[in-house]
Amino acid sequence: MIEELGAKVKEASKCLAKLPTADKNNFLRQLAEALLANEVRILGENQKDLARAKEHGISEIMVDRLRLDHKRIEAMAIGLRQVADLPDPIGQVMQGFTNLEGLKIIQKRVPLGAVGMIFESRPNVTIDAFSLCFKTGNAVLLRGGSDALHTNLVLVEIIKENLIKSGLTASSVELLADTSHAEAEKMMQADQFLDVLIPRGSARLINTVKAKATVPVIETGVGNCSIYVDESADLEMAVNIVINAKTQRPSVCNAAESLVIHRQVLNEFLPKLYEAIRQVHPTEFRADERALTALSAVKNPQNIVPATDEDYGTEFLDYILSVKTVDTLEEAIEHINRYSSRHSEAIVTRDYFNAQKFQDEIDAAAVYVNASTRFTDGFVFGLGAEIGISTQKLHARGPMGLEALTSTKFYIDGTGQVR
Repeated sequence: MIEELGAKVKEASKCLAKLPTADKNNFLRQLAEALLANEVRILGENQKDLARAKEHGISEIMVDRLRLDHKRIEAMAIGLRQVADLPDPIGQVMQGFTNLEGLKIIQKRVPLGAVGMIFESRPNVTIDAFSLCFKTGNAVLLRGGSDALHTNLVLVEIIKENLIKSGLTASSVELLADTSHAEAEKMMQADQFLDVLIPRGSARLINTVKAKATVPVIETGVGNCSIYVDESADLEMAVNIVINAKTQRPSVCNAAESLVIHRQVLNEFLPKLYEAIRQVHPTEFRADERALTALSAVKNPQNIVPATDEDYGTEFLDYILSVKTVDTLEEAIEHINRYSSRHSEAIVTRDYFNAQKFQDEIDAAAVYVNASTRFTDGFVFGLGAEIGISTQKLHARGPMGLEALTSTKFYIDGTGQVR
């Protein structure tokens, strides 16, 4: 199956590389309308996935990652229109000059070619990945999780129907419907067909792809995100930021998982946060010794347990927050850099120099001052949809939009020059 789908995607990528920008934009806008027109059809298939997830006892938090509704379908359509409105990077001249030998050298952006995408749960990734690949002249082979199979199938069907209607190659997108691990591993090693592979999901998925892939990998990262509450922090602001980052949608990679607190504000801030956050949603605090002492002041304490070293490096994807007490900003930076997944980190502070030091020395793709980590998102950063958030440093870092799906190529006019 991989051989067949891979060959189709590879061939389609040659056609897409030549597709004019206007044609790409018109199709993406047409697809946005098609999604809205097929809402009932999409939601019907999504209900099958939701029912199956509940039968298998999947937690409500993880079920939420699968769920589509009118608002989420509308958001996918908006994303398609936003990508259509973005400048097309393909053909963009990066530099151009004539060298001493008289060679006219131009460097341009070109498509990567055939892109493989392995992802879990969230069916909106199907649309995001396709739109970004299509706009950049790349064909894409998708492999979603078994939990979202019905939804992914209908979304790809709708894309293909509209490709055919527009006179474009239907293999601009293909879906690996066999969600077995064996087929996934074949995809990871299909370097004769795929030019790059992008995994998006759990640490287990990403580590498996890194270990087994022979196709070049762009790693999208696990989101073990931290918030540091500095000794000069506005504590009311800090409470609001932590509650937003932890509870708004705990199943996503930009949700906060770890809280680091300066000892000077620990006894005032932590009980205040605990009382406020449990009014929003009961949240388990896995706290160090000093934080446990501070929390002993709260009334009717619940869901408070001692932290282990492992907790500080865990992406919980749940209503769980690890808590670490530090004596200095330097200790906070050291702690976060030790356990961080290099995704998104934040400081809450009124000290300008502490803010600058934190942003300069924290090793992460996105570093915030007085803002929630939940903002790390392609839409927010002006990229339209995103294909993932890279935590590596080669090729792309942070939310990956159109430019991350391009390579470059040198065009040289020698006009008879020889060396």
